Amino acid sequence: MKITKLSTIVGGQDGAIYKNYLFRFSSKGGCTVYDLTKIEENMTPISEFKLDKIDLIVPHSNSVTFGGEFFAPGDEFPLLYSNVYNNYAKTEDKRVGICCVYRLLRDGNAFSTKLVLLIKIGFTDDRSLWRSSGDVEDKRPYGNFVVDTDKDQLWAFVMRDGAMQTRYFAFDLPKLADGEIGASGIREVTLTTDMIKEYFDTPYHNYVQGAVCREGKIYSVEGFGEKIHPALRIIDTEKKCQLLHFDFFDAGYTDEAELIDFYGDRCIYGDHIGDLFELVF
Repeated sequence: MKITKLSTIVGGQDGAIYKNYLFRFSSKGGCTVYDLTKIEENMTPISEFKLDKIDLIVPHSNSVTFGGEFFAPGDEFPLLYSNVYNNYAKTEDKRVGICCVYRLLRDGNAFSTKLVLLIKIGFTDDRSLWRSSGDVEDKRPYGNFVVDTDKDQLWAFVMRDGAMQTRYFAFDLPKLADGEIGASGIREVTLTTDMIKEYFDTPYHNYVQGAVCREGKIYSVEGFGEKIHPALRIIDTEKKCQLLHFDFFDAGYTDEAELIDFYGDRCIYGDHIGDLFELVF
Protein backbone atom coordinates (compact mmCIF):
# COMPACT_ATOMS: atom_id res chain seq x y z
CA MET A 1 0.00 0.00 0.00
CA LYS A 2 1.19 3.51 -0.81
CA ILE A 3 0.54 6.14 1.88
CA THR A 4 0.88 9.84 1.07
CA LYS A 5 0.55 12.65 3.61
CA LEU A 6 -1.89 15.28 2.33
CA SER A 7 -2.64 17.80 5.04
CA THR A 8 -3.47 18.34 8.71
CA ILE A 9 -6.85 19.11 10.23
CA VAL A 10 -8.19 19.23 13.77
CA GLY A 11 -7.89 16.00 15.74
CA GLY A 12 -10.95 13.97 16.61
CA GLN A 13 -13.00 10.91 15.79
CA ASP A 14 -14.32 9.76 12.41
CA GLY A 15 -15.25 12.06 9.57
CA ALA A 16 -17.64 11.98 6.64
CA ILE A 17 -17.14 13.34 3.13
CA TYR A 18 -19.86 14.64 0.84
CA LYS A 19 -18.91 16.28 -2.44
CA ASN A 20 -16.19 18.84 -1.54
CA TYR A 21 -16.89 18.93 2.19
CA LEU A 22 -15.09 17.03 4.92
CA PHE A 23 -16.87 16.93 8.30
CA ARG A 24 -14.58 16.00 11.22
CA PHE A 25 -16.42 15.06 14.41
CA SER A 26 -15.46 15.02 18.07
CA SER A 27 -16.70 12.58 20.71
CA LYS A 28 -18.72 15.34 22.37
CA GLY A 29 -20.99 16.44 19.54
CA GLY A 30 -18.75 18.97 17.80
CA CYS A 31 -17.94 19.15 14.10
CA THR A 32 -15.35 21.06 12.08
CA VAL A 33 -15.88 21.52 8.34
CA TYR A 34 -13.20 21.70 5.63
CA ASP A 35 -13.09 22.42 1.91
CA LEU A 36 -11.54 19.38 0.25
CA THR A 37 -10.61 21.26 -2.89
CA LYS A 38 -7.70 22.47 -0.74
CA ILE A 39 -6.80 19.04 0.61
CA GLU A 40 -3.17 19.29 -0.45
CA GLU A 41 -2.73 22.72 1.08
CA ASN A 42 -2.65 24.03 4.63
CA MET A 43 -6.32 23.39 5.30
CA THR A 44 -8.19 25.76 7.60
CA PRO A 45 -11.74 25.23 8.89
CA ILE A 46 -14.54 26.95 7.03
CA SER A 47 -17.10 26.29 9.77
CA GLU A 48 -17.76 24.71 13.15
CA PHE A 49 -21.03 23.58 14.70
CA LYS A 50 -22.61 21.37 17.37
CA LEU A 51 -24.89 18.45 16.62
CA ASP A 52 -28.54 18.87 17.50
CA LYS A 53 -29.88 17.80 20.92
CA ILE A 54 -26.56 16.86 22.50
CA ASP A 55 -28.26 17.65 25.81
CA LEU A 56 -30.41 14.59 25.07
CA ILE A 57 -27.92 12.23 23.42
CA VAL A 58 -24.31 12.73 22.32
CA PRO A 59 -22.84 10.41 19.69
CA HIS A 60 -19.23 9.42 20.16
CA SER A 61 -18.97 9.70 16.35
CA ASN A 62 -16.72 6.69 16.37
CA SER A 63 -18.17 5.88 12.97
CA VAL A 64 -19.89 8.53 10.83
CA THR A 65 -21.27 8.14 7.33
CA PHE A 66 -23.72 9.69 4.89
CA GLY A 67 -26.65 7.64 3.63
CA GLY A 68 -28.67 7.95 0.45
CA GLU A 69 -32.01 9.23 1.75
CA PHE A 70 -32.75 12.96 1.87
CA PHE A 71 -34.96 14.41 4.58
CA ALA A 72 -36.80 16.65 2.12
CA PRO A 73 -36.75 17.38 -1.61
CA GLY A 74 -34.18 20.04 -2.36
CA ASP A 75 -31.92 19.21 0.59
CA GLU A 76 -28.24 19.58 -0.26
CA PHE A 77 -27.05 16.71 1.93
CA PRO A 78 -28.41 13.21 2.52
CA LEU A 79 -29.02 11.95 6.04
CA LEU A 80 -25.97 11.66 8.30
CA TYR A 81 -25.44 8.65 10.57
CA SER A 82 -23.31 8.76 13.74
CA ASN A 83 -22.99 6.09 16.43
CA VAL A 84 -23.25 6.61 20.18
CA TYR A 85 -20.72 3.81 20.80
CA ASN A 86 -19.44 3.97 24.41
CA ASN A 87 -20.24 7.54 25.45
CA TYR A 88 -22.53 6.26 28.19
CA ALA A 89 -20.51 3.21 29.28
CA LYS A 90 -20.21 4.49 32.86
CA THR A 91 -23.88 5.42 33.26
CA GLU A 92 -26.83 3.28 34.32
CA ASP A 93 -28.40 3.57 30.87
CA LYS A 94 -25.48 2.67 28.63
CA ARG A 95 -27.46 3.38 25.44
CA VAL A 96 -25.93 0.35 23.80
CA GLY A 97 -26.23 -0.13 20.05
CA ILE A 98 -27.70 3.25 19.07
CA CYS A 99 -27.12 5.22 15.88
CA CYS A 100 -28.19 8.87 15.61
CA VAL A 101 -29.50 10.13 12.27
CA TYR A 102 -29.35 13.83 11.39
CA ARG A 103 -30.61 16.20 8.76
CA LEU A 104 -27.71 18.47 7.74
CA LEU A 105 -28.39 22.01 6.54
CA ARG A 106 -26.14 24.76 5.16
CA ASP A 107 -26.58 28.52 4.89
CA GLY A 108 -23.43 29.81 3.24
CA ASN A 109 -20.63 28.58 5.50
CA ALA A 110 -22.97 28.08 8.46
CA PHE A 111 -24.04 24.49 9.10
CA SER A 112 -26.67 23.07 11.43
CA THR A 113 -28.30 19.71 12.10
CA LYS A 114 -31.59 18.31 13.28
CA LEU A 115 -31.77 14.93 15.02
CA VAL A 116 -34.51 13.13 13.08
CA LEU A 117 -34.16 9.43 13.95
CA LEU A 118 -32.64 7.04 16.47
CA ILE A 119 -31.84 3.52 15.25
CA LYS A 120 -31.53 0.99 18.05
CA ILE A 121 -30.26 -2.60 18.08
CA GLY A 122 -32.98 -4.47 19.94
CA PHE A 123 -30.97 -7.56 20.88
CA THR A 124 -27.76 -6.25 22.42
CA ASP A 125 -28.03 -8.65 25.40
CA ASP A 126 -28.51 -11.73 23.21
CA ARG A 127 -25.38 -13.83 23.69
CA SER A 128 -26.36 -16.07 20.80
CA LEU A 129 -26.15 -13.14 18.40
CA TRP A 130 -24.75 -9.80 19.48
CA ARG A 131 -22.56 -10.84 22.36
CA SER A 132 -20.13 -13.70 22.98
CA SER A 133 -21.02 -16.89 24.76
CA GLY A 134 -18.92 -18.33 27.57
CA ASP A 135 -17.22 -16.84 30.58
CA VAL A 136 -15.32 -13.99 28.90
CA GLU A 137 -17.25 -10.74 29.14
CA ASP A 138 -17.50 -8.49 26.12
CA LYS A 139 -15.94 -5.16 27.00
CA ARG A 140 -17.30 -3.17 24.08
CA PRO A 141 -20.65 -4.56 22.84
CA TYR A 142 -21.66 -1.13 21.56
CA GLY A 143 -21.28 -1.56 17.86
CA ASN A 144 -20.34 0.45 14.81
CA PHE A 145 -22.67 1.30 11.93
CA VAL A 146 -22.03 1.90 8.27
CA VAL A 147 -24.41 2.49 5.35
CA ASP A 148 -24.19 0.71 2.01
CA THR A 149 -25.87 3.30 -0.21
CA ASP A 150 -25.72 1.02 -3.28
CA LYS A 151 -27.87 -1.65 -1.64
CA ASP A 152 -29.75 0.61 0.77
CA GLN A 153 -28.51 -1.47 3.69
CA LEU A 154 -27.29 -0.74 7.19
CA TRP A 155 -24.41 -2.82 8.47
CA ALA A 156 -23.92 -3.03 12.24
CA PHE A 157 -20.78 -4.68 13.55
CA VAL A 158 -19.51 -5.49 16.98
CA MET A 159 -16.34 -6.75 18.65
CA ARG A 160 -17.07 -10.07 20.36
CA ASP A 161 -14.20 -10.24 22.84
CA GLY A 162 -14.98 -13.69 24.21
CA ALA A 163 -15.20 -15.28 20.77
CA MET A 164 -12.32 -13.15 19.39
CA GLN A 165 -14.44 -12.34 16.36
CA THR A 166 -16.09 -9.34 14.83
CA ARG A 167 -19.67 -9.99 13.74
CA TYR A 168 -21.38 -8.10 10.92
CA PHE A 169 -25.18 -7.80 10.68
CA ALA A 170 -27.05 -6.53 7.60
CA PHE A 171 -30.44 -4.81 7.78
CA ASP A 172 -32.60 -2.97 5.31
CA LEU A 173 -31.72 0.66 5.95
CA PRO A 174 -34.51 2.12 8.11
CA LYS A 175 -36.39 5.00 6.53
CA LEU A 176 -37.61 8.09 8.32
CA ALA A 177 -41.17 6.95 7.77
CA ASP A 178 -40.44 3.69 9.62
CA GLY A 179 -39.84 5.50 12.89
CA GLU A 180 -42.31 6.11 15.67
CA ILE A 181 -42.03 8.87 18.26
CA GLY A 182 -40.32 7.50 21.37
CA ALA A 183 -40.12 8.68 24.96
CA SER A 184 -37.37 11.10 23.97
CA GLY A 185 -39.66 12.86 21.50
CA ILE A 186 -37.50 11.65 18.61
CA ARG A 187 -38.58 9.14 16.00
CA GLU A 188 -37.11 5.70 16.77
CA VAL A 189 -36.67 2.42 14.93
CA THR A 190 -35.72 -0.73 16.85
CA LEU A 191 -33.98 -3.43 14.83
CA THR A 192 -35.13 -6.88 15.94
CA THR A 193 -33.76 -10.32 15.16
CA ASP A 194 -36.37 -10.96 12.48
CA MET A 195 -35.06 -7.90 10.60
CA ILE A 196 -31.57 -9.40 10.18
CA LYS A 197 -30.95 -10.01 6.48
CA GLU A 198 -27.73 -11.91 7.10
CA TYR A 199 -24.74 -11.99 9.42
CA PHE A 200 -21.24 -13.35 9.35
CA ASP A 201 -18.03 -13.38 11.40
CA THR A 202 -14.58 -12.08 10.54
CA PRO A 203 -11.24 -11.98 12.34
CA TYR A 204 -11.30 -9.85 15.49
CA HIS A 205 -11.06 -6.09 14.92
CA ASN A 206 -8.97 -4.68 17.74
CA TYR A 207 -10.84 -1.59 19.01
CA VAL A 208 -13.02 -0.47 16.08
CA GLN A 209 -12.85 3.13 14.90
CA GLY A 210 -14.08 4.78 11.68
CA ALA A 211 -15.68 2.90 8.79
CA VAL A 212 -17.09 3.41 5.32
CA CYS A 213 -18.78 1.12 2.78
CA ARG A 214 -17.92 1.38 -0.90
CA GLU A 215 -18.84 -1.02 -3.72
CA GLY A 216 -19.77 -3.79 -1.33
CA LYS A 217 -16.63 -3.52 0.77
CA ILE A 218 -16.39 -2.14 4.30
CA TYR A 219 -13.19 -0.26 5.11
CA SER A 220 -12.80 -0.34 8.89
CA VAL A 221 -9.94 1.21 10.85
CA GLU A 222 -8.96 0.23 14.37
CA GLY A 223 -6.49 0.71 17.18
CA PHE A 224 -6.21 2.56 20.47
CA GLY A 225 -3.34 4.18 22.34
CA GLU A 226 0.22 2.93 22.05
CA LYS A 227 -0.41 -0.78 22.66
CA ILE A 228 -3.14 -1.52 20.09
CA HIS A 229 -1.75 -0.84 16.63
CA PRO A 230 -3.60 1.36 14.16
CA ALA A 231 -4.74 -0.82 11.28
CA LEU A 232 -7.11 -1.10 8.33
CA ARG A 233 -9.33 -4.03 7.46
CA ILE A 234 -11.28 -4.43 4.25
CA ILE A 235 -14.33 -6.69 4.54
CA ASP A 236 -16.08 -8.06 1.46
CA THR A 237 -19.80 -8.17 2.28
CA GLU A 238 -20.57 -10.33 -0.77
CA LYS A 239 -17.95 -13.00 -0.05
CA LYS A 240 -18.39 -12.51 3.72
CA CYS A 241 -14.69 -12.49 4.40
CA GLN A 242 -11.74 -10.25 5.21
CA LEU A 243 -9.75 -9.21 2.15
CA LEU A 244 -7.01 -7.18 3.82
CA HIS A 245 -5.46 -6.42 7.19
CA PHE A 246 -2.85 -3.66 7.05
CA ASP A 247 -0.90 -2.56 10.13
CA PHE A 248 -0.09 1.17 9.95
CA PHE A 249 2.24 0.89 12.96
CA ASP A 250 4.52 -1.55 11.15
CA ALA A 251 4.65 0.93 8.25
CA GLY A 252 5.78 3.70 10.61
CA TYR A 253 2.41 5.39 11.22
CA THR A 254 1.86 5.08 14.95
CA ASP A 255 -0.94 7.50 15.84
CA GLU A 256 -4.40 6.19 16.63
CA ALA A 257 -6.55 5.47 13.57
CA GLU A 258 -9.89 7.30 13.42
CA LEU A 259 -11.15 8.49 10.02
CA ILE A 260 -11.71 6.76 6.72
CA ASP A 261 -13.81 7.81 3.71
CA PHE A 262 -13.61 8.41 -0.02
CA TYR A 263 -13.22 11.71 -1.84
CA GLY A 264 -14.19 10.68 -5.35
CA ASP A 265 -11.99 7.66 -6.01
CA ARG A 266 -9.41 8.68 -3.43
CA CYS A 267 -9.34 6.82 -0.13
CA ILE A 268 -8.73 9.35 2.66
CA TYR A 269 -7.40 8.18 6.04
CA GLY A 270 -6.95 10.27 9.17
CA ASP A 271 -5.48 9.70 12.61
CA HIS A 272 -6.57 11.13 15.96
CA ILE A 273 -4.15 14.06 15.90
CA GLY A 274 -5.50 15.24 12.54
CA ASP A 275 -2.96 14.09 9.96
CA LEU A 276 -4.67 13.23 6.66
CA PHE A 277 -3.32 10.68 4.19
CA GLU A 278 -4.28 9.17 0.87
CA LEU A 279 -4.20 5.37 0.66
CA VAL A 280 -3.50 3.71 -2.68
CA PHE A 281 -4.02 -0.05 -2.74
